[in-house]
Amino acid sequence: MKSNKYQKTLLKSVPLSLAFAFSCTTAYAYTQSGPEVAAVIKSPTDKSSLKTWPRVKSAIAKDPVMEAKIAKMVGQMSLAQKVGQMTQPEIKFITPDDVRKYYLGSVLNGGGSWPKMNKYATAADWVSLADQYYAASMSTDMVDKVPVIWGIDAIHGNSNVVGATLFPHNIGLGAARNPKIISQMAEHVGKSVRATGIAWVFAPTLAVVRDARWGRAYESFAEDGKLVKEYGALYVKGLQGSFKDDRNVVATAKHFIGDGGTDKGIDRGVTKSTLHEMINVHAQGYYGAFAAGAQTVMASYNSWNDVAAGVNYGKMHGSKALLTDALKDKMGFDGFVVSDWDGIAEVPGCSNDSCAQAINAGIDMVMVPENWKNFIANTIKQVEAGEIPMARIDDAVTRIIRVKMRAGLFGKKPSDNKYAGKQDALQARDLARQAVRESLVLLKNDQQTLPLARGKKILVVGKSADSMINQSGGWSITWQGTENKESDYTPGDTILAGIKEAAGAVNVHYSANADDVDVAQFDVVLAVLGETPYAEGFGDVATSRPLSHSHLFPEDLAVLKKVAAKGKPVVTVLVSGRAVYANDLMNMSDSFVAAWLPGTEGKGVADVLFKNAQGKINHPMKGRLSFSWPAQACLNEAVANGGKQVLFKYGYGLQYGKAKTIGSLPEDHINQCTSGNSLLISGPSDLTTYPLFVTTGTRKVTLAQDLAISHSNDTVSVKPVTLANVVGKQVSWRGKGRYEASAPFATPIPAYLINEGVLQFKTQVHQAPSGKVSMWMECGENCVSSLDLSKSFQSYLGAGVKTVKIPLACFAALGVDMRKVKTPFSVSTEGSFTADFADIQIVGGAAKDVDALACDKLTGK
Repeated sequence: MKSNKYQKTLLKSVPLSLAFAFSCTTAYAYTQSGPEVAAVIKSPTDKSSLKTWPRVKSAIAKDPVMEAKIAKMVGQMSLAQKVGQMTQPEIKFITPDDVRKYYLGSVLNGGGSWPKMNKYATAADWVSLADQYYAASMSTDMVDKVPVIWGIDAIHGNSNVVGATLFPHNIGLGAARNPKIISQMAEHVGKSVRATGIAWVFAPTLAVVRDARWGRAYESFAEDGKLVKEYGALYVKGLQGSFKDDRNVVATAKHFIGDGGTDKGIDRGVTKSTLHEMINVHAQGYYGAFAAGAQTVMASYNSWNDVAAGVNYGKMHGSKALLTDALKDKMGFDGFVVSDWDGIAEVPGCSNDSCAQAINAGIDMVMVPENWKNFIANTIKQVEAGEIPMARIDDAVTRIIRVKMRAGLFGKKPSDNKYAGKQDALQARDLARQAVRESLVLLKNDQQTLPLARGKKILVVGKSADSMINQSGGWSITWQGTENKESDYTPGDTILAGIKEAAGAVNVHYSANADDVDVAQFDVVLAVLGETPYAEGFGDVATSRPLSHSHLFPEDLAVLKKVAAKGKPVVTVLVSGRAVYANDLMNMSDSFVAAWLPGTEGKGVADVLFKNAQGKINHPMKGRLSFSWPAQACLNEAVANGGKQVLFKYGYGLQYGKAKTIGSLPEDHINQCTSGNSLLISGPSDLTTYPLFVTTGTRKVTLAQDLAISHSNDTVSVKPVTLANVVGKQVSWRGKGRYEASAPFATPIPAYLINEGVLQFKTQVHQAPSGKVSMWMECGENCVSSLDLSKSFQSYLGAGVKTVKIPLACFAALGVDMRKVKTPFSVSTEGSFTADFADIQIVGGAAKDVDALACDKLTGK
């Protein structure tokens, strides 16, 4: 890659050590099998590695005149007005008049939220609501009016809006290795978002993903921090420009920091990187984004535990060491930090409407979608009580107003933008189609089957060939991308439509399941296999499950078996949000293409698979892996950086006309990835899959994952105890409340633990319950069961430490779906009751134990 003018400008504005690292992104020299220089983590002794958080000079400098004006404005604001500016509710839970009454500084819409909840709202409909919010913010009783700013998740296009072009997700853009496309796409995203009256985009994602089991892996450009840095800078520049153009919007560098490095790829989990790895790997994208002038940062859900150094930084939303000391003080970031959706609730001791620690740590604007009124009231009380210094509030508001001024939001309502309400501004189909073409990676082409000549008789099979839903993936119109109809993705084309256009519709026969077809009647089989949509949480692959496409989607394996080894060449196209184990699928295919999640322009896939009418190649294979491709079904360590489990290294990608035979690959048919017989729900180790909570009424307070925090309110108090040499909690009830372990999302209990499995925990009763004690298990709305353990706990008084075993079948009989359990453990009562709880697990096979409780003795409703 040649350095462009923008990169040269950036290099002038960053420190020498950082500039060296940035310039390395242009130095890839590709061979047939990959880059000459592998993407590796530099050792702490490497001279080019950073030793501490670097100072990054932003492309946007402070303006003394602007700063003086802001200081005057803040000085005239009341505490309620300041806290209002720091509050960001979701549009389903506010009216324009709420913006006026509570001085709200921002609004957002989540994935699957639209004006008046009309999924098919036009660009003009969006602008109308944006103007109403703006007018409300201009009619407050503040001395100086401050315009509201609306933020949106525009992940791969203006992806929440029906009718907008959807580009390939970041994993595909990383494979394309074309910086120009990144810039052009970001510029279009800005224009498309402005067309809906919105001025703030929650992008780009700068995660450097180390484990493909994470459900957000496709939101990362690459496993190589240097590429993420380059693309992050170009993306920010494309979105923001210099805030002189009507297509410019405020960018967000997210999620700060280490979200892509969580242990075992667990969403909201623990990143166990060293300080050196955090600075030199996970922070790379931020150096590029900040140099380009990124104005906002979104805090990450994950925790950071530098195990090697013995330093546990805890949840990012509550870490002053990261949000203030590193980000603002050392790196010099002068924009504002916004929390993620109810992110403050994940800080131990906090809830979704109260968290002084998060604000003191450096959160400037709090995304509190629903409970925003309580948040405002609680925060005002915390400032008045001295729990939050007024100086911290003033700093937060100063940063928020600074960004709004820099973005040119003062004195200009959303409809004043030249793109506002323009439906055609949502479209960039040619650019997206080009991005699709360049993102494809050819992994196998042993018989040189590709590219295909026109005029051949083609059998197309596979569920993803004719599915806009599958090819677009998550964060498409709705959050998970699962609540849509095929007709919602318009305009756009499926991969099948592209195949028919390239080969001639008369030459193409499509059978999704390959039923009742005679392969012998065709010249070639084209199988389009793929994942179904997912986003964070729901897309995580449990550590007990193989990261094998055939295991996760057995219907695709079944289809391929029907058409393979029938004497006709088979070309397989895999639509996926990550690199997955697929040796068995490759062995049944003569050619194998990774198409990632191409978005709405499926014809871009066919552009590369076929020669033109004259038998020439119009569009060669260009893509290179942005993530290493796994060689094994079970990932015991990160595949990134060329580890032992890699089949194809980072940068690998075959080209047409350059023969390289893959041959037969060893096949791994493992069905589960752990040999143990238990799943730890809550123990002394640092777990985040099922965090502990105390719930009273609608208030849910987070307890620490290491079980070392105490909590008390009017009805429930909790303190740490040691029970049978295991750290646990002593819970005392004086009224209605719950003590529970609950995941942010529904997750499956491993299949091998369900049969004869139990919910097991240790307990010691200190005060017998005065009323009914219920044990709950939940798998979402209308998927709840409770068992009555009152008599059991009464009998445990004075009996010392007891190990309780409740068969999972007891909960399943009452309707709990073990494939999607959100809360595996919850104890509630409305009277007085004191007991210790520790070592909560799901244990396989223990239902046969003589001390397991009998379901017929546990009545539930």
